[in-house]
Amino acid sequence: MKIKLTNTEIRKLLDIEGPEFPKYVRQFINLANQNAQATRPKVVGQMSELIKQFPGRPVNEWEEWYVKKYPEAIHTATNKILGMIENFKEALVKVDRGMVEKWVKDLVIVQTFIGLKFQEAILKRGAEIKGATSRLADPKEESKGIDGYIGKTPVSIKPETYKTEKSLPEDIPVKIIYYRKIKNGIEVDYKEIF
Repeated sequence: MKIKLTNTEIRKLLDIEGPEFPKYVRQFINLANQNAQATRPKVVGQMSELIKQFPGRPVNEWEEWYVKKYPEAIHTATNKILGMIENFKEALVKVDRGMVEKWVKDLVIVQTFIGLKFQEAILKRGAEIKGATSRLADPKEESKGIDGYIGKTPVSIKPETYKTEKSLPEDIPVKIIYYRKIKNGIEVDYKEIF
């Protein structure tokens, strides 16, 4: 039997009162935090390890214990988030309908196209490096696990996470090019090809 516990229910079960925020404020602060990287381990410590070291039980003891270990962390993280919120305020006054429309068009048209067509770019870059031609696989080749060719070499293009998905029964009889998404594109590993 599976039961879902919401964060609100968990707070109640642990007798922890939660702060109330106006609508959208929690999401806004979270976004600022993500951009500022204010609650990363280098600022506030590695929380998963710290909670294992914590010898107490109730949240007030945790707070006391944590603040002794990291006396400036809350203050530092708060300042980083507030700094990012100031950056957001400056940016927000520049946003108008035209800019939002440009952003939506880029997401829906360009980014979607790139996201769905990057296999072709991976093949072309590999071919450039090898001094060969490239092409996408046809449907018959795709049914054999082939995504394309670099020169005469058939290849499959998989996300890096594919390596750890051991439960997959799929046997791909060709060389695999692995990629992983990074902040501003993808990182491609051609080591099986070159």
